[in-house]
Formats: sequence, structure tokens, C-alpha cells
Amino acid sequence: MATLVELPDSVLLEIFSYLPVRDRIRISRCGPIRVSSFGERDPFPQGLSPLEEAGGRRWLWRHVDLTLYTVRFKVMRHLLGRYMASWLHSLQMGGYLFSALGQKCPKLKLLCLHAADLSMVPITSLPSALRTLELHSCEISMAWLLRQPDPTVLPLLECIMLDCVPAFRDEHLQGLTRFRALRSLVLGGTYRVTETGLDAGLQELSYLQRLEVLGCTLSADSTLLAISRHLRDVRKIRLTVRGLSAPGLAVLEGMPALESLCLQGPLITPEMPSPTEILSSCLTMPKLRVLELQGLGWEGQEAEKILCKGLPHCMVIVRACPKESMDWWM
Repeated sequence: MATLVELPDSVLLEIFSYLPVRDRIRISRCGPIRVSSFGERDPFPQGLSPLEEAGGRRWLWRHVDLTLYTVRFKVMRHLLGRYMASWLHSLQMGGYLFSALGQKCPKLKLLCLHAADLSMVPITSLPSALRTLELHSCEISMAWLLRQPDPTVLPLLECIMLDCVPAFRDEHLQGLTRFRALRSLVLGGTYRVTETGLDAGLQELSYLQRLEVLGCTLSADSTLLAISRHLRDVRKIRLTVRGLSAPGLAVLEGMPALESLCLQGPLITPEMPSPTEILSSCLTMPKLRVLELQGLGWEGQEAEKILCKGLPHCMVIVRACPKESMDWWM
């Protein structure tokens, strides 16, 4: 088995990239790092560590998670300017958003924000290379979602997750059409979106390929009806089963592109489709390859056997609802 000092430089850099941010800062401050500092081996040629090269910095600061830290504004500005800069590809943080993020991190592709007040932050301050935007318990300016055609605003944005964004409502759902590259939408706890608003919004967003509606006040039947009307090319659906019935599930029958369907508890009603009724609907979906049932109380029971036997070309997953899914109902 190889020791640490025998590993290739590229492997060492990959290991270092998983260290906490504070440890990565210490490594970056060490100056010319020699492998002999780990013991046993001669220094790098000319005494330089790969961390001092552009490639090393790029690997070390590609992905940063600051959600476990309370970072002051000045400290964050220093981190961006001194260490992360143009190497950053994904960033997770909470509390606020640095207004010059787009300038400091032009290659940022994933931004995940928690409990941030973004009401005074213009959307133009976000990096134009952004592909995924996750907002958890955030306040945002509704100007972000005005239906204003502007090809320069997040032209590559493919996925938006709105988790407990309290001001989000029907008209803002339709405003998502400004992001022409959008293909994935996750709505969690967006209680101001109505059934009428969802139907009108999905009509405008007919090009979506993935839709998740979790812990909202919408019934599953109304959500599936809107999907069947407007998202004929959808490939992945995940939704909580509040208000789901066998006739409601049947509206998905024959969906031509659907590859993955997840029905998620924990709220179960007497109208909930039986395993046999779910099987009947799934058999009409020609491309279905994944069927996932979470938190329906069917783990280890006859339901999984029925579904696995009836869907031999489909991966059937029957399991308890994970804790993060339970949080939608807390």
C-alpha cells in the first residue's frame, strides 16, 4: 500500500480539496511546500509544491462549502480575492451574498445559499456562468423573476431550487421563463403557488425536463394534471403524495419521455393508489427506468415484490422517507 508521500501530486491535490476551508488556507499559506515536510522523501524539483502552480490552486479551490462557518463580510471578501478567485466552480454559504461575486468568480457554476437576504442584491451580480442556483430559506428581490427578456442574465442557468422562499408566488413562476436554458425546477414549501398558477406557469415552462414539487399546499393530483397537460417531454418527476389518488396518477399514463418517477410521503390518505394501481400506470410509460417510493410505509412488504416483478426493466426503490424529506413538513 502506497504511503502519503508516494502518491502522485494530482492525487494529493484531490485529497487536499476535501479538507475544511481553514485547513486549505493553512496549506496555501505554507509557501514552497516540500514533500519532505510529510517525511521520508526528497523535495519537489526546485523545491516547489504543485499548490504553488495555477493547476494546484485550481484543484484546491474548485468546491467550497462555508455553510458551517459564520464568515464576516470582510473575511469573505478576502477569501474570494486571495484564495478562491477565478478557480471556484461551486460555493455553498449562508447569511449574505457578496455583491461582486460575478466579477470575483467568473467560472462559478453552482451557488447554494442558506438564510440569505438577497432583496437588495441585483441578479446581474451573479456569475453569468452559473448553471445551478439553490436558495434555501432566502429572501430575494422579485425583480429577479420579472418577465424581462435579457439574454445576458444567467444565460446558462439550467437548474433552480426554491426551498422555503416565502415571497415566491404564481406570477414569479411564470417569470422563470426569462431563463431560457432552464430545464430543472425544484419547488419546496412554496406555499403561495396555487393550482391555477402552477398550471399557467408550466404552460410557459413546457421545455422543463425535471420537476420536483415537495411539501407545498398543492395536491399531487392537480400537480400531475398540470404536468400531463404541459410537460410532455419531462424526464424526471418527484412529488409528495398529499392528495394523490389512482385517477390522479393515471393522467401520467403514456408519458413518452418519463424516465424517473418518485412519490414521496409521509402524508398518506385513503385515496392513495395501491401498489397494483401504481404498477398499472407505470406499465404504460415506455421509457420509465426508475420508480422510487419513499415514506409510504411499504418498506419490506409485499408492495416491493409486486412492483419489481411487474417492472423487470425498471429499478424499483421502496424505502423510508429520509430526514431531509421530512423537513418539508416540519
